[in-house]
Amino acid sequence: MSAPTAARPVDAEQTGRRVEEVLDRLAASGDPAAAEAAEELVRSLMDFYGAGLARVLHLLSGAPDGDPSAALLGDELVAGLLVLHDLHPEDRDTRIARALDSVREHALDVVDFDEESGTLTLRAREAGGCGCGSGESAREAARAALACFAPEVGAVDVQTAPAGPTLLQIGTAPTGAR
Repeated sequence: MSAPTAARPVDAEQTGRRVEEVLDRLAASGDPAAAEAAEELVRSLMDFYGAGLARVLHLLSGAPDGDPSAALLGDELVAGLLVLHDLHPEDRDTRIARALDSVREHALDVVDFDEESGTLTLRAREAGGCGCGSGESAREAARAALACFAPEVGAVDVQTAPAGPTLLQIGTAPTGAR
C-alpha cells in the first residue's frame, strides 16, 4: 500500500446539499422503492461514520499521552475507516500481522500473499495436535479480522502445519524374543 493520501478538503454544507439534490431527484423519478432505498443507504452510511467518529473520540480520550494513534490503529472500526479511505499509515503486511494478532488463539503464521488473486495463505500451528476441524474456525476468525484491517485480502487459505516426527516407544523386548 502506498503512503496515506492527504484528505481532500470537503465543504460540509455543499456535500449536504448534493446529497439532498440526489435524494430529491430519486424521489421525483417516480420510483418510490429507489428513493426509499437511497434514503436508507444515506442513513446507514451516516450511522457507520457517526459510530466511527464516536469511537475515535472515545479512544482518544482514553489514549496514553505517548501515542494516541496506537489505540486508533488497533480498533477494527477505526482501522477499517482508515483503510477504506487509503489513510491507514501502516503497510499491508503490518495490518495483516495486526489482524492475525487479534486472533492469537488460532496460532496462525503468514506463508504467502498472492497480490493478483488477493489470497492470503496461512499455516496453523497445532497446539494440541488433534487437527480436528480447527482449520475452518481459524479461517473464519482470520477472515473476519482481515476484513477490517486488510480488506485487500479477498480469500484466506489455512494449511495445517505438518505433524512432528512420530514418537516411537522403545520398551523391553518380550520374554524369549532375544
